[in-house]
Amino acid sequence: MMKLTATVLAAVLLASACSASGPPPQLPDLAARGTQLTTATLTRQDLANKVSLAGKVTMNPIFGLVAPIDGQIRFVEVKPPTGTPTKPTKVATIVTRGKSTTVEVPAGATLAGRLVDDKSTVTAGMPIVSAKYVGYGIVADIDSAEAYKLADALSSVQAQVKNGPGPFPCTVLGTIAALPAGTIPEPPAPPAQPDSQPQQGQPVNAPPVAQPPAQGNGEPSGSEATGMRLMCTAPADVKLINGAAATLEVITARASQVLVAPVEAVAGRQGSGQVDVMSPDGTRQTRQVELGLTDGRVIEIRSGLTGTESLAVPGPNLPDAPAGPGGPGGK
Repeated sequence: MMKLTATVLAAVLLASACSASGPPPQLPDLAARGTQLTTATLTRQDLANKVSLAGKVTMNPIFGLVAPIDGQIRFVEVKPPTGTPTKPTKVATIVTRGKSTTVEVPAGATLAGRLVDDKSTVTAGMPIVSAKYVGYGIVADIDSAEAYKLADALSSVQAQVKNGPGPFPCTVLGTIAALPAGTIPEPPAPPAQPDSQPQQGQPVNAPPVAQPPAQGNGEPSGSEATGMRLMCTAPADVKLINGAAATLEVITARASQVLVAPVEAVAGRQGSGQVDVMSPDGTRQTRQVELGLTDGRVIEIRSGLTGTESLAVPGPNLPDAPAGPGGPGGK
């Protein structure tokens, strides 16, 4: 019995040694570039083009108001508020061919500065006034490459506070245009009062000497310059904390029941692109297509396909550059 046990133990040890010294397990190789992995069919669906912006909850943010029409701006004197305005505040009028159009800072905000000189000629859409919202807003900086995408799409903005409330609708105030420094003119100095007693060396009937205006009390005289940014406000029942990070999602365009393909099957993202259509015999045919909206997962095919095609995934690649000076294999 002891001899049999020793024989079995020796066999187990020999098998373990053979397996340890054998070839390592083979790892799966990556497919060569351009190798078809699968196919995709086209479908129809509603599509929205979205842009996401990184923002932050900000106290008393600055936003800009633009001229509603072309004309000459005429500012009106605005008295310092004694509390948060509950009604719009008239700050200027735009005069065109004798007709005046009122410019108002919305309720809940105060005038922060004039961005142009009084009686300047302005054009519609030009920032003319900066205002300060009283309370919390969400502010997101805008890259210049995204400015034209967002300019006409500010009616549909959703916000999500990181580790906080959301998503919720965020109401945009003002324009996304960069604002110059705003100024608020000093109030006119009071008229000089004649002294009852003439100063030494001053003629008795001399005109009164105007006194310089009193120095300011240290309050800001306007708003600072800003870059392009979007500012919006949350519903009243949403709790915000100053400085909290947030994401703003702007829907820039919508389309209903359009033909779409997976982005992996399409070469290109804007304007025009290419797809590889699979034939019944398994061969590919590259076709030019016109592209539209995309949500990052699918992309609209505006023309070039009927919708019955089967597409190769991944889509076509650009051919390799020829060998030569500056190219692969060049010297």
